[in-house]
Amino acid sequence: MKNNNTDKTKELKTDWVNSLFLTLTPVSGIILLILHIRYEGFDPNLLYGAVFFYFLCGLSITAGYHRLISHRSYKANPIIKFLFLIFGAGAFQNSALKWCSDHRRHHSHCDHELDPYDINKGFFWAHMGWVMKKEPTDYVKRFGGEMKTDKLIIWQDKYYLALSILVGFCLPLAYGFYMGSPIGGLALAGVLRIVFVHHCTFFINSLCHIIGYQTYTDTNTAKDSPIMALFSYGEGYHNFHHFFQTDYRNGVYFYQFDPTKWLIRSLSYFGLSYDLIRTPDESILKAKINMQEQNAKVCLPIDSIQYKQIEKAKEVIDICILRIAELKKQLKKHGPDTEEIKRRINVLQIELKSDLEDWKMALNGLQLA
Repeated sequence: MKNNNTDKTKELKTDWVNSLFLTLTPVSGIILLILHIRYEGFDPNLLYGAVFFYFLCGLSITAGYHRLISHRSYKANPIIKFLFLIFGAGAFQNSALKWCSDHRRHHSHCDHELDPYDINKGFFWAHMGWVMKKEPTDYVKRFGGEMKTDKLIIWQDKYYLALSILVGFCLPLAYGFYMGSPIGGLALAGVLRIVFVHHCTFFINSLCHIIGYQTYTDTNTAKDSPIMALFSYGEGYHNFHHFFQTDYRNGVYFYQFDPTKWLIRSLSYFGLSYDLIRTPDESILKAKINMQEQNAKVCLPIDSIQYKQIEKAKEVIDICILRIAELKKQLKKHGPDTEEIKRRINVLQIELKSDLEDWKMALNGLQLA
């Protein structure tokens, strides 16, 4: 369905700086790579530096710009925050103040007019078209919140261009000189790495609102994509993130690829990150079960036996989840009956496993029917 706001985007003036940068960096990177191969001879060892800068700058966006600053899903030592701001600039995705204001606006108005990368305006718009347009400058004032008084964030915003050139171009060039291939260093660890990180981020805004699974909610277009998680430091679990946006994890299960989560957790062992926000397991399970119920019942008559079986199994699970959540709240108070509460929680968790098996059987019965 075409968004009525598409015409409004045409009224926005072109941001020629952003437009030229996004279109010329891929061309420049390829030209530099060709020059490197012709005059320096391709050095595969330069790829190590490219991968290093890819993770250094990319994780500074996901762990720094995104989960630390935009969503405040954890707190970090000022030195860590400073490093995220420095190397986040090297990703050439704007200052943290602008990036995070846009991202908060996206979450507040997802799929609507004020969403900066509204997928309803088309794949290209959500992917990079919105970056090529000049938007009203008052959005930072409206969505900047506490960032507008954060000295480190304001400092990075003021010197963003110099920092981005230093980290994005000068350091890769210096790395190339050290390796004996300055053009190659600039091409692989600098320009082409910037292009690759750009599009890995852009695909979260575009592809992850089109292709994937709505595991936890269908209140917006965000989708979970394990494949995109591989290229975006774990950001591909976008449906989970949109429903539980303050959780420091995107890949909530241990087997889900989320290096951003692993970095944040690792920093906590050294006291460099703390107050990590985790959504209660019961809330995650309930959201997942709700979506499964909704999807299962959509084609069933209300008076059918299968419909009633699914409702009954869901009701039993809901009651068990509620009891566990209530007991965990009591456990936090550290009363004299702590051990008894733990015992009751263990009993209920065993019951929940059995209830979930019944739930799976109800769903399987639907699929076999």
